[in-house]
Amino acid sequence: MGCASAGPALAQYADGVSATVEVASDERRRGLSWSDGDPVLRGTLSVPVAQGLSLDGTAVSLWGSDRHGGADAAVDLGATFARQIGGWRLSAEGRYHLFPGASGQGYGEMGVGAGFLIGPASVDLNGSYAPRQSSIGGDNLYLSASVAAGVPGTPFTVSARVGRSSGDVRDPARAARLRPDGSYWDHGVSVDYLKGRWFAGLRYANSSIDGPTSRHAGASLIGRIGLSL
Repeated sequence: MGCASAGPALAQYADGVSATVEVASDERRRGLSWSDGDPVLRGTLSVPVAQGLSLDGTAVSLWGSDRHGGADAAVDLGATFARQIGGWRLSAEGRYHLFPGASGQGYGEMGVGAGFLIGPASVDLNGSYAPRQSSIGGDNLYLSASVAAGVPGTPFTVSARVGRSSGDVRDPARAARLRPDGSYWDHGVSVDYLKGRWFAGLRYANSSIDGPTSRHAGASLIGRIGLSL
């Protein structure tokens, strides 16, 4: 989800093991910077283990993230099951987020998604839920919708998305980690380039978060460049 990912590059190699490495100007998820606005290094790995089922992981440098208790990195480990049924692409996943360099910051979440084509455009609807956990001060529900379309005759893809974060708060200080302004909206538009094994992208991201909690959550332009291995 979230949109400064290496999804287009990974799609080429969906029949086997795939991996990417990239550099990005920020690690922004659901409208929030996880790297305090600093550049990051990111690596991904996906290993198919059965028809439609894959194990995957992502590691991102955070350089002592204030949002995640001074963590030096974020490591996301999980499994994804995807299936094509008629014109629909259906998926389900479970994921755990680890934060090396910080104590008591890890949390898990699960998600489902559905996508379909409307002419040349791909539309995706997704939902992720993190059950109540002390590390995030309650639970967290994230719903999003996105649309993407390739520019005919070019290696460019244009996409847009909108999402909303909400949930129950048990510990306001810890809940502010993922929802610094309570329930909020985020949105963004992206232009991605894919040529052979090289990919690059430029993304505008913003959120409805305002006031003192808007640090590293306001309008931002994020660039990235990477390579599929």
